[in-house]
Amino acid sequence: MKIAKRLVLTTAALTAVTAATLASATVGQAATPQQPLRLGVTVPDALKVPDGNKLTGVFSAAGVQTYTCTNGAWTLLEPAATLWARNDRSKRPVALHSRGPVWVSTVDGSAVNGSAVANSPKTGTIPELLLKSTATRGTGVFADVSYVQRLNTHGGVAPAAACTGTDQVSVQYSATYAFYKPAE
Repeated sequence: MKIAKRLVLTTAALTAVTAATLASATVGQAATPQQPLRLGVTVPDALKVPDGNKLTGVFSAAGVQTYTCTNGAWTLLEPAATLWARNDRSKRPVALHSRGPVWVSTVDGSAVNGSAVANSPKTGTIPELLLKSTATRGTGVFADVSYVQRLNTHGGVAPAAACTGTDQVSVQYSATYAFYKPAE
């Protein structure tokens, strides 16, 4: 039953993202000058991106951290989140975040995989992270991404109680993801 429920939820999420992507593709964008990107959140020193990289995207995210029971303790199985432009009040999906970890643009198909290189623990929530890109795909928003920061985290913590068998639990979380590329 758990797998069937997960498939229904995943299918519903992908259907919504596809519909939003198709709708936004018909709108078009005006050629207006863009303001420089700003994070708008505090970055712990341990998570600072090395010099020689520039901020190229900031997205809000909401989703779940899914944990599975392993030897009587909860261990992270995978994240599943939808990202949208930080200032978009309609929260139109522009990317999906999943196991890998990987972020895939729903607009242009580009993707970035990452590996955590530093973390900053926060009480009552999952830690903030600095991830280094291990691979990119495509020519869109995630092409050539060098670093990803997971900041401003809320929720997502595994249950404190012991578990049994092959139980799984998904815990809601939100975060801000910042993407960097090498400065030209």
